[in-house]
Amino acid sequence: MSRPEDSPWAVSVAQVSTRAGQSTRVDRDFPAPEGIGDQVVGIPAGTPVHVKGDIDSLVDGLLLQAHISVPLKTECTRCLRPVDTSIQDDPVVFFPYKEPEPEPTHGKEEILAEQEDEAGGQTYPLASGGAFMDLEALLRDTLVEALPLQPLCRPDCRGLCPQCGMDLNDHPDHHHEIMDDRWAALEGLKQRLEQEENPGSDGRTGE
Repeated sequence: MSRPEDSPWAVSVAQVSTRAGQSTRVDRDFPAPEGIGDQVVGIPAGTPVHVKGDIDSLVDGLLLQAHISVPLKTECTRCLRPVDTSIQDDPVVFFPYKEPEPEPTHGKEEILAEQEDEAGGQTYPLASGGAFMDLEALLRDTLVEALPLQPLCRPDCRGLCPQCGMDLNDHPDHHHEIMDDRWAALEGLKQRLEQEENPGSDGRTGE
C-alpha cells in the first residue's frame, strides 16, 4: 500500500499545520497527471508543471495561493500549424484539517447542493492527518479547465483554402473561380428554349 508521502504530488506541511499564522513556500516542478485533454489539445502525463506560491496556516486549514505554469504544444485549429504556448493560472484553494461532516437535510437538499456547487473545485483534503498536501487533483482540475478550446497560431489566422487546402496566411490572394451549379442549369434551359424557338438555327450565321 502506497504512503501519501510517496506521491510525486505530495508537499510536506507538517511544520506549518501545527498552529495558525505560520507559512511556507512551494517552488518546484510536479508531473502532470493523466487525463488532461487529448492528443490534439492536451498535456501528456509527466510533463513538468511548475508550481510557485505560498501556503498559509489558518485556524481550520491551509490556504494555498499559487501560480501554475506548464508548456503546451498543440496545433492551430484553422491552419494546422504547430503552436507552442503555455498555460498560466493562479488558483487559490483551501485544504481543511478535517473533512466536513454531512448535515441532515430535512428537506433542504437543493440548498445544500447549491452550497456544494459554490465551493466545488476550491477545497481539497489533506493526507496523513494534515501532514501532507497532495496536489494531483488540484493540478488536474486547474489544467483541464484552462485548456484552450480552439488554439490559434495568431488571432487573425486565415486558415486553409476549403477547396485545395492551401495556407491562406502565406497566400492571402489565393482564390478559386467557382461556378454556381444553379446558374449553369438556368443557362442550359435558356439554350434549349432558344433552340425550340428557332429550330433551324444552331447559333451560327450563314455565309
